[in-house]
Amino acid sequence: MRITRNVAGRRRRAAIVATTGLTATALLLAGCSDSSDDDSGSSDAAGGNITLTVADYGQFGYKEAGLFAEYHKLHPNITVKEDTTAEEKVYYPKLLQQLNSGSGLADVQGLEVGRIKELTDTKADQFADLSKVIDATDFVSWKAKQATTSSGALIGAGTDIGPMSLCYNTDLFKKAGLPTDRTEVAALVKGGWEDYIKLGEKFKAKAPAGTYFMDSASAMFNAVVSSSAKQYYDEDGKAIYKDSPAVQQGWALAAEAASKKLTQGVPQFGDPWAAALRKGTIATVACPAWMAGQISVNAGDGNKGKWDITSAPGGTAANWGGSFLGVPSSGKHVDEAIKLVAWLTAPEQQAAVFKAIGSFPSNTGAYDLPGVKDAKLPYFNDAPIGEIYAGEAKTIPEAVLGPKDATIKDTISTEINNMEQRGTDPDKAWDTAVQSIDKVIG
Repeated sequence: MRITRNVAGRRRRAAIVATTGLTATALLLAGCSDSSDDDSGSSDAAGGNITLTVADYGQFGYKEAGLFAEYHKLHPNITVKEDTTAEEKVYYPKLLQQLNSGSGLADVQGLEVGRIKELTDTKADQFADLSKVIDATDFVSWKAKQATTSSGALIGAGTDIGPMSLCYNTDLFKKAGLPTDRTEVAALVKGGWEDYIKLGEKFKAKAPAGTYFMDSASAMFNAVVSSSAKQYYDEDGKAIYKDSPAVQQGWALAAEAASKKLTQGVPQFGDPWAAALRKGTIATVACPAWMAGQISVNAGDGNKGKWDITSAPGGTAANWGGSFLGVPSSGKHVDEAIKLVAWLTAPEQQAAVFKAIGSFPSNTGAYDLPGVKDAKLPYFNDAPIGEIYAGEAKTIPEAVLGPKDATIKDTISTEINNMEQRGTDPDKAWDTAVQSIDKVIG
């Protein structure tokens, strides 16, 4: 997965989105109409000043959207402070330690989709049940289900999702003799990721020296797997990654891309990846909604207008990414924290985050708001991302999640990187991945 926004490094940065915008008045109205204003019996009503802490990873976009400051205006006695860890793979072990010890937890904790199944199965009693304040029907159909326990408790409110698209460098496409119009590019890959590989071969035949069709085969692998409902586990909680058709397809395509030298072999989010984007050596990137911000920042102003966005290969929608906000039940300000989470995940606030950093809302009420449905990205030739991502989001299959999804995905991705960078034989790389995964999941 990440379906995950990248468990290995969710270092997303701001995307510049041209929108009609959300005004402070709209945010204030959203806050005033929220049930969180009924604070009878809370420290709010008593006039006491409190600080709510929010622990998260990467970039959730709340500071960038000014939401913590806005919440303080709505609730003058509440100050919100954020504690951000750069990488989720560092954040999550710490969260588990804190849950096990019952100390050090924030009032609100960010929860990664690749971990949510493990948390709902083993740690649900340590989180407040949000089902009474969060209406699951407000979100894409599968979002709340991911954070719901077998007994019906909701341990996390959905933040964003990662509907898939394809980002491509029009400058490199033109130099390789390929069409640059997003409709024409979509037609070239309409048959799926196999067509994507074929397009890569066409690109390579006439591409400028020192350029590559894709950044990494592991990114394509994640995109392929993310388009399937069954990925690493089945409905009974059994790990099926060895026999999963989606995993097998993704692995075969990744091995093919590596052997044909279609990939630069730079794992996403690292310094070499950023440098490659800046130098303009990468032609395509599998592009969940939040990826556009990464590309625009790392490629820099010098590449503005040289990128565009089109629909993902094939006719099956995919989701790569998505997080939640949970409230530890041991917190000092549980009621206030729940109200903050409800407000942050409401349509208006999710739309504001989308405007600030490009994270696409999971709350469907945001899709028709100004600044979402009409959103365009100037950096990507004014690609109509609101239209692209909203259409994709409505048809994403409900994925079966497992407790070690993130571990399996990361381990396989590492071995794909070894195929690209070290020339490791695909069979040997697969065997190494299986051995490593089985040591963890048993």
